[in-house]
Amino acid sequence: MADDLKTTVLNDLHLSLGARMVPFAGYEMPVQYPMGVLKEHLHTRAAAGLFDVSHMGQVILRGPDVAKALESLVPVDVAGLAEGRQRYALFTNEAGGIEDDLMIANRGDHLFVVVNAACKDADVARLRAALEPRGITVKLLENRALLALQGPAAEDVLAEHHPDVRDMRFMDVATVPLAGAECWVSRSGYTGEDGFEISVPNAAAVDLAKALLADDAVAPIGLGARDSLRLEAGLCLYGHDIDTDTTPVSAGLGWAIQKVRRLDGAREGGFPGAAQVLREFADPPAMRRVGLRPEGRAPMREGVALFETEDAAGAIGHVTSGGFGANVNGPVAMGYVPTPMAETGRTLWGEVRGKRLAVTVTDLPFVPAGFKR
Repeated sequence: MADDLKTTVLNDLHLSLGARMVPFAGYEMPVQYPMGVLKEHLHTRAAAGLFDVSHMGQVILRGPDVAKALESLVPVDVAGLAEGRQRYALFTNEAGGIEDDLMIANRGDHLFVVVNAACKDADVARLRAALEPRGITVKLLENRALLALQGPAAEDVLAEHHPDVRDMRFMDVATVPLAGAECWVSRSGYTGEDGFEISVPNAAAVDLAKALLADDAVAPIGLGARDSLRLEAGLCLYGHDIDTDTTPVSAGLGWAIQKVRRLDGAREGGFPGAAQVLREFADPPAMRRVGLRPEGRAPMREGVALFETEDAAGAIGHVTSGGFGANVNGPVAMGYVPTPMAETGRTLWGEVRGKRLAVTVTDLPFVPAGFKR
């Protein structure tokens, strides 16, 4: 690997487990293990998978009125987020486009924010520029790893180490002692399955990972299966399904903007691009993100052009994520199409290697969510 790639504290463990490593967001990361992507995907859905997501940015925000201060950057209700709870959020720009998606947790005397690896530096700079003048400290943590334990067996596995995790519900956060260390645990993840994300001090990360992997229900899972799992779950990948040219409403993420931040809400607007974002709730955007089920067995991958008819001259949309859905036993994809063509059941056509293939607009997710409500 190139010398300029960063590594996570679990790098040696990945290699000892036979991982195939690839560059990702500036890091050397495991894309798959000897089990292979397909079996890793199915194992996570059936039992539990352990993911290293330590490349993501973990940030602590602390200071006066920190929740309301953060609302100047995101269109979600941060001030109303209860202690011990977490919320999905978006950074928007002045045009209403999405700069990144993130998680925000209220941990009492501070907010804990997790951002995407590829956007980490830009996100921290954005936070510092907006919040430090308001007396908020922005601290990017370099001394903690981040693990994700995902799948229907995740609760039983983690409860062997601390039984209180059974009482947590989807999007709860708590401080839990694991592997002799103070861990920050959220009941969340990005696979569509029940599970937990665990922020653990670097010094204890390898011990915790080994302890979890010692359970027969747990297998190490790489980036390949992480991508196919989140695609089946209908979840967006930043830089692909959402970016600076997509707005929350066009991306189908309007649910993430609570009523209090919408038109006539108590704290309406006040975030970058608010006029455009809020307008789209009443005046729909030109394009919408949709689920797509290609006919046959050939996957339609990112970049495939979509057409209204089999012989139409000009493309009307494109695929942003696509691959094989192991649990639906067929190809699945997401993409953007004109809003009038976004109705479920509509047939469109994708061009794969010069041939037009039928594809059906489908509801998301492709597999039911397994979250513990």
